[in-house]
Amino acid sequence: MSKKGSTSYTPQHLGKLSQQPVTKVDRIPWQGSEITVELTCNEFTSLCPVTKQPDFGTLAISYAPNEWLIETKSLKLYLWQFRDQGVFNEAIVDRIATDLHGQIKPQWIEVTGEFHSRGGIAIRASSRRNMFSGRAPRRPYYDDEDDDSLPF
Repeated sequence: MSKKGSTSYTPQHLGKLSQQPVTKVDRIPWQGSEITVELTCNEFTSLCPVTKQPDFGTLAISYAPNEWLIETKSLKLYLWQFRDQGVFNEAIVDRIATDLHGQIKPQWIEVTGEFHSRGGIAIRASSRRNMFSGRAPRRPYYDDEDDDSLPF
């Protein structure tokens, strides 16, 4: 019994032979106090949507559980789906944050991807969601370089 209602855990992947990627993670009920969970996948791969060449990187997922924890074997299988998908690195990070936020409904979640350099440029992208709005506030966008009020 969870603190917010009746929940049960029936693992779909834990302890079972799984040979295909999945689109949903298994959820483990959480009844403990406030904690932050950090999960790191340092062997993340996807495909460049333009060249179809593999992109490699590290994904860090940090979250504060509300009622559910992410079961890590199913997370591995979930991340596996991107190996054959042509998606820009920034879009992958945003999609993972959206998907996991919707599936485990944490207090907040942040997904950060650090991707190996291509052409001398490495990409680091972060996406954050919270339980109230689903998205963190956007940082201000400045389109007027001559604005004297800018902090830089």
